[in-house]
Amino acid sequence: MAMLLSGTATTIQAQDDVNIGRQNIQLEGDLMTPEALWAMGRIGSYAASADGSKIVYQVGYYSVKHNKSHQVLYVMNTPGSDGRQADGTGLLKLTTGSRNETDPAWLPDGRIAFLTGGEVWAMNADGTARQQLSKTDGQVEGFKFSPDGTKVIILKSIPFHDIIQKNPDDLPKATGRLVTDLMYRHWDHYVESIQHPFVFSVDDGYAIAATGTDILEGEPYECPMEPFGGIEQLDWSTDSKCIAYTCRKKTGLAYSVSTDSDIFLYDVATKQTTNLCKPADYVEPAIDPTRTMRTQAVNAPENLKNNVGYDQNPKFSPDGRYVAWLSMERNGYEADRQRLCCYELATGTKTYLTEDFDSNVDDFCWSDNTRDALIYFIGVWHATENLYAVSVPKYKGKSQISARNLKSQISNLKPHTVQLTNDCADFGSLQLMNNGKQLLMERHSYTAPADLYIVTPNTKKPDATAIAQVTSENKHILDRLAKPTVESRWVKTTDGNQMLYWIIQPPHFDPTKKYPTLLFCEGGPQSPVSQFWSYRWNFMIMASQGYVIIAPNRHGLPGFGQQWLEQISGDWTGQCMQDYLTAIDDAAEHLPYVDRDRLGAVGASFGGFSVYYLAGIHQKRFKCFIAHDGAFNLASMYLETEENWFSNWEYDEAYWHRPQMPNAKKTYHDSPHKMVEKWDTPILCIHGEKDYRICYTQGMQAFNAARMKGIEAQLLIFPDENHWVLKPQNGILWQRTYFNWLDRWLK
Repeated sequence: MAMLLSGTATTIQAQDDVNIGRQNIQLEGDLMTPEALWAMGRIGSYAASADGSKIVYQVGYYSVKHNKSHQVLYVMNTPGSDGRQADGTGLLKLTTGSRNETDPAWLPDGRIAFLTGGEVWAMNADGTARQQLSKTDGQVEGFKFSPDGTKVIILKSIPFHDIIQKNPDDLPKATGRLVTDLMYRHWDHYVESIQHPFVFSVDDGYAIAATGTDILEGEPYECPMEPFGGIEQLDWSTDSKCIAYTCRKKTGLAYSVSTDSDIFLYDVATKQTTNLCKPADYVEPAIDPTRTMRTQAVNAPENLKNNVGYDQNPKFSPDGRYVAWLSMERNGYEADRQRLCCYELATGTKTYLTEDFDSNVDDFCWSDNTRDALIYFIGVWHATENLYAVSVPKYKGKSQISARNLKSQISNLKPHTVQLTNDCADFGSLQLMNNGKQLLMERHSYTAPADLYIVTPNTKKPDATAIAQVTSENKHILDRLAKPTVESRWVKTTDGNQMLYWIIQPPHFDPTKKYPTLLFCEGGPQSPVSQFWSYRWNFMIMASQGYVIIAPNRHGLPGFGQQWLEQISGDWTGQCMQDYLTAIDDAAEHLPYVDRDRLGAVGASFGGFSVYYLAGIHQKRFKCFIAHDGAFNLASMYLETEENWFSNWEYDEAYWHRPQMPNAKKTYHDSPHKMVEKWDTPILCIHGEKDYRICYTQGMQAFNAARMKGIEAQLLIFPDENHWVLKPQNGILWQRTYFNWLDRWLK
């Protein structure tokens, strides 16, 4: 496994059995390598006990040798709490066997519930007295206990043959699939089952009954929603009588062209369901599935009050009077601004709380209403993801909010957003702890993988908000690695605006030297270039291999206002491409250590599309390209991708329409596959065959075109990977191929 990169050899000593834990890494030198990256533990879900004295959290460890992962649980005392575990550190590993243990949650009796082997289990906070609570033959995929502990939501998959027909019973070895409608596959799998939430009763010892009630009994809809939804898309009411859940109640063609999901309220006793987003008599206007919904009746101003976009992740207020959720306004648009919608259950009044925050709300939690009337949330602004608070208007909790709680401008009648942290980092998620006094949050950056932090908000003096790190999962590795330097720079774009781009400099940086430099092209197309930590597109490892990275926050990215974000739709090959060239040209001109004769461009998804397009217009700026899972032929992608609303919104309409709208005409005319005649630079194409978002044929087309033109090219194809690369040995192969290609042309 030893690998030579940047003049240092790295070896990893992994455990020989499948009980993979924290690995003993041996480094020669102090630079990050692929093996060091894959030796890091990855913090997953976490939960604080009711009194805030303990934290339980999940860590995933990966073995390259075994090509698999092991998910384990830890418990720790919260800093400042009384007592310590037996080892004196306050940290105890709960998982001692080889089975994965995930999704920890605290029970009211102080025990920890968790998921293993497809069943819900419980154990004491010291890992003793393990007890299996559910008996479903290993079918549990998620769970959430009610506040009163008498019921539990269980997520299970059920067979679904509305679109892919069930094969005849007398042909058990037949592998064919008879498809009758769209959405027959999603992300990386064929849709032959869907998740449903079930309500099970629970006895005094939290043992779960043998059978439960399907909340969506007889309905052919998924909940949570594919492809990434989980238990966060459902919530119990404070009195445990109702469940709010997320669902897009569509199938087939209608599902594939729509992003319209709603929040539903399910009464456990009566089994009645109410749509909180739309009136009972709502009738959706007719939709043309081959055109953008931007100009269709479903998005007419008078219809937007019906929450026709993405609505998801409901959370009840502590007093049970309200439910809030994340809400996008328009149908068919995945990158619409994600707002906080607050619904008053007694009156049906909806209030959008974050209208003064011109970016997305990515996660949120209610404050404890015995203290104030706030919702805490995280959102990206100017390329960092920080903590904010917003007041809830006309809130009638135990203590009425006063203007002094935040700033003098806040009133009870108008929501007002206040920033509470200003870190050069990204906070990834949050939950209330310690009886509402603090927040438990995950935080990461370009130079630090995820760890847990306790944040003590100060709403009177936001600058005094305290942030304390409570885990150091990868300290044994990070302390021995030299860190890159991260800077930001603003530059004027060709349309007269200002653009921020990140500069990541190699460890042991010498400003008198010239460095090969990479232009990083972001995906999405509307995903932020904030302080993310990735196990593939990792800026620390790129810099550690001796590269400067230029990462522009081009037009189309969130965190710079909705107008900046939306400019890219219908203009994939226009302003954003000029932004890329502006950033790399500015760096080459004004950063003396950037070697303009050794420039490369790299990116994935829309970033891969960007690379394919730049290959035809770069005018010999770059010496090599790398495109991962990029769109190459937009006409073929229009019919290959599984979520058709995406192409409709971004391209405006199907490629066969005549006459075509201007954006569609431009999009199809400027497709990278029509630019190949201008290609003249070596290119590496990477793709996964289970990528159903951008099919692997796109990467094959690009590679084949390059080789038929006589251009040096390589194709790295993964038969068992999707839009991402998830398996350890594939990940190592990806990194080695990536750097070998760059080194060949830039060093």
